[in-house]
Amino acid sequence: MLAPEDSQLLHAAYAAFNGRDIDSALHTMHPQVQWPNGMEGGWVQGHGGIRDYWTRQWGMIDPHVEPVEFTDETDGRIAVTVQQTVRDLNGQILMDRLVEHVYRIDGGLILAMEIREPAHTL
Repeated sequence: MLAPEDSQLLHAAYAAFNGRDIDSALHTMHPQVQWPNGMEGGWVQGHGGIRDYWTRQWGMIDPHVEPVEFTDETDGRIAVTVQQTVRDLNGQILMDRLVEHVYRIDGGLILAMEIREPAHTL
């Protein structure tokens, strides 16, 4: 069962991302967080890596991710099904689909996240 503090942490992270509040989003993450670079491939690490990646990303596209379902994984991670809507900087929708973000949380902070295709549809 998803712990209330983990739910609050993840909701805060999504709200900060959607609000383009990098500092508040980074406050939810471990200083050495591992984060997928969904735009260019590979991974970024740490607060500086995420700050650079998101700054580049938001200069090219306008992504919005809304959590719609939380699932506990058997290995202790949390899978979050999100509605991902990506617009160009003029507001034109480029992509609108469900994806899963899979988190590892440690000590009340996001330690790692990966992106995967959802195993089901809502």
